[in-house]
Amino acid sequence: MDLYEKLLSGEEKLSLVGLGYVGMPIAVAYAKKIKVVGYDFNAAKVDLYKKGIDPTREVGNDAIKETTVEFTADPEKLKECKFHIVAVPTPVNDDHTPDLTPVESASHTLGKHLTKGSIVVYESTVYPGVTEDVCVPILEEESGLKCGVDFKVGYSPERINPGDKVHRLETITKIVSGMDEETLDVVAKVYSLVALAGVYKAENIKTAEAAKVIENSQRDINIAFMNELSMIFNRMGIDTQAVLKAAGTKWNFLNFQPGLVGGHCIGVDPYYLTYKAEELGYHSQIILSGRRINDDMGKYIAESCVKKLIANDVPVKSARVAILGFTFKENCPDTRNTKVIDIYKELGEYGITPVVVDPQADADEAKRLYGIDFDSMDAVKDMDAVIVAVAHEDFTSFSAKDIAAFFDPKHSTKVFLDIKGIFDKKDFTKPEFDYWRL
Repeated sequence: MDLYEKLLSGEEKLSLVGLGYVGMPIAVAYAKKIKVVGYDFNAAKVDLYKKGIDPTREVGNDAIKETTVEFTADPEKLKECKFHIVAVPTPVNDDHTPDLTPVESASHTLGKHLTKGSIVVYESTVYPGVTEDVCVPILEEESGLKCGVDFKVGYSPERINPGDKVHRLETITKIVSGMDEETLDVVAKVYSLVALAGVYKAENIKTAEAAKVIENSQRDINIAFMNELSMIFNRMGIDTQAVLKAAGTKWNFLNFQPGLVGGHCIGVDPYYLTYKAEELGYHSQIILSGRRINDDMGKYIAESCVKKLIANDVPVKSARVAILGFTFKENCPDTRNTKVIDIYKELGEYGITPVVVDPQADADEAKRLYGIDFDSMDAVKDMDAVIVAVAHEDFTSFSAKDIAAFFDPKHSTKVFLDIKGIFDKKDFTKPEFDYWRL
């Protein structure tokens, strides 16, 4: 009886190390089929799960209440498991170099409690080589076991899209890999329990790592192209959205949109690839160019807002500006690596302290990470400018009349920035509005 069969029979358990936006939904999905231990070092988060509360909103409170996952902050529980999935963040440092601290820390913790016969699969996005060259030595050092003899490793990149209710674990093809054919076979069968759309067996672990890191790099580059186009067309007095709509009638035109690129994937993963390339003596040209454009978009938007204020004879210093939306994407509470903070900071350089409203965001997280306190919609009144930065459902229902009510009535023209172009520009015409979008 191999490990897969022992998991099915309940003789062995699966552990999920890291219970965030990625790890928790995986744990809940597996718990419908096998015994699962969900481990996270954050005891406060674990307590919320034990109370049936889903702070990520990925599966909902009801699913958390009903799941059989054994949520714990006690690493000793990992000894009870034989199949381990590590799903922790892989951020970058301020200088854009990879910060492997979370994945290294998770490896140290798991290594201390690893038992013979285990399989460890990493899901964290990394540059090719991290699993075998960085994580395996830590597991061996902490456990005293030998990889390939006492335990095996694999890699299966996460593809869960926070806030996306369509592309879920059950509906997307899952890439799997293993250090040898035997491991690959077990990993593929275990993931087939939850990846109902099927699994794709990569040739080896490095191939799987590379596949993941280029997925988001490709998207990042395409969005950067759209952002560059928006800056060019803005100077030409042409509406970018109208251009993209026209170009989109061609069958092979790629449907990308300009916008802020934040979060813990698209705005981060390309730096992992370029870092490794630099180590090997190759300096990225296209990837890093795209990153520079996307990283500068918050500054560009803030400067555009200031130019609109000046054009409408509104004093810039101490102007009342509202920013609606702070998360890195719509209908999601995650504020990590949000680029809306760049708009906030750049406006601050002009003496403007924006009123920030986001009913979807994790307010405690925003306060801890950025020192920002959110206001309620009631605070959005007598404004000199309004920026809708995130397309939350809370905002998309606003009418032109609703938005007009946010402004100081003394303004003959209202400066309104619709970053994502979620409103119909025909409803915001001059002279009542000075409307701007990417």
